Amino acid sequence: MRLLSEDPLGNRSIDSVKSSDARAWVLRMKERGIAYKTICNDKRSLKAAFYTAIEDDCIRKNPFNFKLDDVIADDSEDKTPLTPQQQVNLLNFMEYDNIYSKYRDAVITLLETGLRVSELCGLTDKDLDFENHLINIDHQLLYNTKRGYYFADPKTDAGFRKVPMSSKAEEALKRTLAKRPTQAIAIDGCTNLVFLNTKGMPMTCGSYDSVFVGLVKKYNKRNID
Repeated sequence: MRLLSEDPLGNRSIDSVKSSDARAWVLRMKERGIAYKTICNDKRSLKAAFYTAIEDDCIRKNPFNFKLDDVIADDSEDKTPLTPQQQVNLLNFMEYDNIYSKYRDAVITLLETGLRVSELCGLTDKDLDFENHLINIDHQLLYNTKRGYYFADPKTDAGFRKVPMSSKAEEALKRTLAKRPTQAIAIDGCTNLVFLNTKGMPMTCGSYDSVFVGLVKKYNKRNID
């Protein structure tokens, strides 16, 4: 919605949008540096919205009914997961680092569960079922400058799930709870988030992005040196 509101297409009436306009939107997104997969997801949402307009007899054709590859090339790179040994090496480094040791349990939880960072940030006490060794995922924590902190549904319907809690994840989560500070603010009435910074403020995707960038740089520099 933010990307669309910042683009001329967002101010157009639906019956005035042609296929050439939709393709031009794709090119503008590419010029702005938006990732291919993000453009693909946004195009899919717009195609669905215009399909609804067809069903309501507002328009006759869907301007987004084209292959994205016909307009821009897929330049996205496959992500290579860490090997088990690389995970061990990274966690060993974090354990004794005076800056990144405090984020080690969050990284363990991510590695052991495969959660999205936003889902990790949204975890609350009630989501942790230690008795049955499960983590309930039915929301994520997001943040922007206009709304502040807020909860949202997972990105897809498949995002609603019960994630097995491994013994390593359970230990990491229990350590996090044991040293957790008092939450400084309530979010939609919630004051029992699991992952907080030292000031009691919720950790966010942006917070962890900065942490991970710094961590990778320091870890790689150490190995080079």
